[in-house]
Amino acid sequence: MPSVKQFQVTFDCAEPERLARFWCEVLGYVVPPPPAGFATWDDFKSSQPPEERDSWFACSDPSGVGPRLYFQRVPEGKAAKNRVHLDVRVGTGLVGKERLAALEAECARLVPLGAVHVRTLYDGNDSCIPMLDIEGNEFCID
Repeated sequence: MPSVKQFQVTFDCAEPERLARFWCEVLGYVVPPPPAGFATWDDFKSSQPPEERDSWFACSDPSGVGPRLYFQRVPEGKAAKNRVHLDVRVGTGLVGKERLAALEAECARLVPLGAVHVRTLYDGNDSCIPMLDIEGNEFCID
C-alpha cells in the first residue's frame, strides 16, 4: 500500500501576505516563524532583492493536521472560475435550519474581513453559501 503524501494548497495571487492573513482568520491558521536566521518576517523581506520581496507567504494549521497554504505572487489576474476551491466546513452534522444558521453566522463573521457573500443555497434540508475571498477566489461555507 502506498504511503499517504503530505501536500500544500497553493494560491496564485496578487498580494500573498494579505491573502494569507485573510485565510489565517478564516481557518484559524497561523503565520509560521520566519525562515531560519531571521528574527522577523520584516528582517527576511529586507534581505531579499526588491523584485523578490513579497513574492510569497504561507500559513499553517497550528495543530499540524491541515495542509499548509502557500500564496505566490503571479503577474496575471484571475481570469475564470476556480477549478478547485476550499469548503470551510462549519455545518458538519447539522441539518435544516440549524445548519443554515451555523453557515449564516460564519458568513456574517467573514464579510467584515473582506469576503463577499455570493448567494445562499438552501433547499429546506441542505445548505451551502458560496463566497469570494479578498482576491475574488471562490470558496464555500459548507
